[in-house]
Amino acid sequence: MIEQYLSENSVGMQLILRPRRAMTKSQFIGVFALIAISTWAVALLAYIIGNVFAPFFALLDCLIVAAALRWVWLKSNCFETIELDAEHCRVARSGQEELAFDAHPYWVRMLLEKAQEAPRIVLASKGKSYEVGSFLAPDERIDLAVKLKTLLARVAHGA
Repeated sequence: MIEQYLSENSVGMQLILRPRRAMTKSQFIGVFALIAISTWAVALLAYIIGNVFAPFFALLDCLIVAAALRWVWLKSNCFETIELDAEHCRVARSGQEELAFDAHPYWVRMLLEKAQEAPRIVLASKGKSYEVGSFLAPDERIDLAVKLKTLLARVAHGA
């Protein structure tokens, strides 16, 4: 998801890139509860039949599924902020205090690299490069490339 705002100083633009979320937190909990109930029902049936290890493996399965769902939820909280104004093109990533990329917009080149699964958007300047929007869907990456190209041209030419 690409959100576009005027910067706080009203001179430049700010793009906030976030991955799309398919479910809310309560839906994630519901999915986990459904999986856990199904797992424990089968495990208890197997235990009654004589498989004494079934509850242990059901517990192990529930822990692994819970950890995987938690990891997916936390990864969906990540975002990138791209700020463009007359003096700077800055990229900041959530969870990192220092800027991931900082350069003068006149010298920044946006490269759209073709890859097998999805195009890669790379900002490059003076030997430094940084991929933005790696967590976006392929069609969103193309939209981002168009927006970035337009904004960089507008900022570099002083419009």
